[in-house]
Amino acid sequence: MKMNWKKAIGLFILTICVIGAFGFLSNYINEAKQTVEVVSERILIPGGQSVGIKMNVKGVLVVGLEEIETEDSIVSPGYTAGLEIGDIVTSVDGQEVHYAGDVSKIVNAAKEKKKDSSINIKVSRKDKELSFDLVPVKEKTSGEYKIGLWVKEKIAGIGTMTFYDPKTNAIASLGHGIYESRTGTLLEAGNGELLRTEVKSIKEGHIGKPGEIRGIFYTDDEAIGDVKKNSLYGIYAKGKSPEKLNLSRPIVMGYQDQIEEGDAYILTTIDGDTVEKFDIKITKVNRQSTPDSKSMEIEVVDDRLLKYCGGIVQGMSGSPIIQNNRLIGAVTHVFVNNPTKGYGIFAEWMVREAEKI
Repeated sequence: MKMNWKKAIGLFILTICVIGAFGFLSNYINEAKQTVEVVSERILIPGGQSVGIKMNVKGVLVVGLEEIETEDSIVSPGYTAGLEIGDIVTSVDGQEVHYAGDVSKIVNAAKEKKKDSSINIKVSRKDKELSFDLVPVKEKTSGEYKIGLWVKEKIAGIGTMTFYDPKTNAIASLGHGIYESRTGTLLEAGNGELLRTEVKSIKEGHIGKPGEIRGIFYTDDEAIGDVKKNSLYGIYAKGKSPEKLNLSRPIVMGYQDQIEEGDAYILTTIDGDTVEKFDIKITKVNRQSTPDSKSMEIEVVDDRLLKYCGGIVQGMSGSPIIQNNRLIGAVTHVFVNNPTKGYGIFAEWMVREAEKI
């Protein structure tokens, strides 16, 4: 049966339209994908500056236990009751404490009222809230009542800034948390500051003895950021005057699936306040579905950094890692038995933490 020529022409035109529409739709989808990829890229400003971290601890940190000499004996009420170094004292005799001086004042005021009665001490210990009852004793020489605790409410140290996020005004540093050294307890941050720092000297790292950066804080300057969080994955602050750090040009963040073994470099400060670039190699990438501060293994191959520092030293934690013009992570730990090697954390984990402050 012969097809009507008008129907044939109509069918031909319909076919052409379908093919054209399919092509248009395919191009539209591809362009949309490209647009989504561009929009989803996170822009960060890399750091590398040495920064001073001054942070208040929520509560009062027990840094030592002491024996008290009384008229009759030598005792340590805190130790006997079960308090430990690293405990965070949150209240004494029912009153919240925020400063080291609060403890002594409350203890002495309570003894004047209660005489030989015990007082209650509440502490935080590795995410547990504990309660202790003890009887303060009168020190022979000073005449003050004491419980045998050395306490402080502030900590300070030097680290390296990883990035400034212009989208959230967040500053990320260190790449790992600050812990109480003897117990390994992650300290909960109270108020704190990030300060400009000048590197004065570096203690070279050796096998079994990590080196360290030694510097001074510019305490007269306005803080560059207000510390808001001490997490497992770094110190995070809200920018206050980040422009004081002479920030670098913005750079795209790299996700873990864009990282490869091979050449990369870090930005860090080893003299004064000048950020410098040093070559490293990424020797292993640990693909992760949940955050961890040991996302990749790195090795310093830069002759100058090896000669000057021996490799990675304490205070370099937070130094941004750059590969293929993307900020992919930060230095977190040094291998104690080999200071030329260390660990790094993925940048995406730090960005996720920064978004929470």
